[in-house]
Amino acid sequence: CPNCPPPRAYYTEAIALKDKKCKYCGSELEFLRKVSFVDVPGHEGLMVLMLAGAALMDGAIFVIDASQPCPRPQTREHFMALTIIGVRNIVIIQNKVDIVTRERAKQSYKEIRKFIEGTWAEGAPIIPISALHKINIDAVVWAIEELMPTPQRDLTKPPRMLVARSFDINKPGTPFEKIRGGVLGGTIVQGIFEVGDEIEIRPGLRMPRRSGKYEYVPLFTKITSLKSGATPLQRALPGGLIGVGTMLDPSITKSDNLLGNVVGKPDTLPPVWNEVTLEVHLLERIVGLEELKRVEPIRKREKIRLNVGTALTQGDVLDARKDTVTIKLDIPVCAEEGARVAISRYIARKGWRLIGYGFIK
Repeated sequence: CPNCPPPRAYYTEAIALKDKKCKYCGSELEFLRKVSFVDVPGHEGLMVLMLAGAALMDGAIFVIDASQPCPRPQTREHFMALTIIGVRNIVIIQNKVDIVTRERAKQSYKEIRKFIEGTWAEGAPIIPISALHKINIDAVVWAIEELMPTPQRDLTKPPRMLVARSFDINKPGTPFEKIRGGVLGGTIVQGIFEVGDEIEIRPGLRMPRRSGKYEYVPLFTKITSLKSGATPLQRALPGGLIGVGTMLDPSITKSDNLLGNVVGKPDTLPPVWNEVTLEVHLLERIVGLEELKRVEPIRKREKIRLNVGTALTQGDVLDARKDTVTIKLDIPVCAEEGARVAISRYIARKGWRLIGYGFIK
């Protein structure tokens, strides 16, 4: 609302959709900007995303349960991940104040303040809310607007997109002449894509060789459409999730077949790695286990899992030293030298668990 003071001047689109008028003064509401939220189910999955997909995030909303003591182990790990990836625009949310006493709410606030004391987040706002009853949501929106400015991105860089989904949008039985090309979904991390652009997709498509082995072949196609949600675009910039229509055979893109690929203009993409050497940083304890279990050093011939951007691959450790490991990858990845990688180890009866991160050397 242009006429009311903050924070009550701020609304989310869902609240404002009814009549797009301020509930306090009746003024017409003005659109400020669109914000996309990145989240995944599960604590460990979010940790992996944070360490491997930092380029997707410009800020963080740190939600703490007022009914629980702070910090809990997961709270420490999330904060550590933010410290590692360098995300410094943060708003701390003290949720569930509607189910605790006034004294417990005050004690929770003091615990949060003590937790961030002396850290880079010491001056961050702590906003008490009730998500269930939508109390103080305007203050959260105000804090996001004030403390998480839209980054000034270098739009002159060659465009690049990380593929998070790929699919076939044609219904069964569609006549051949009406079939539309495969669609890629993901986030643009730099540059600008426009309808009509020629693009390259790496590592590309898995193809069999005469030897019986497989190799990955880059794909080349043209952008036929761009969409943000249901809104068609002529050009797309970094930020948010974008759907990219192509001229690819939809059988290539169906069922997330191209998930983990990188899209860009031909001959501008990073190298494809079949074998990587990582500068490794192990965490103190394994993420996602109820018991506290120390992370043991990575061993030669061990099988480990890597997340690189939106790509997921496994590999065998060929060489392991104190802070450097070399891995032969089962599935190649396209990434810049210096790219951050999340590292997971298989734990018996627990599955894959995050143990650290590294940088491609």
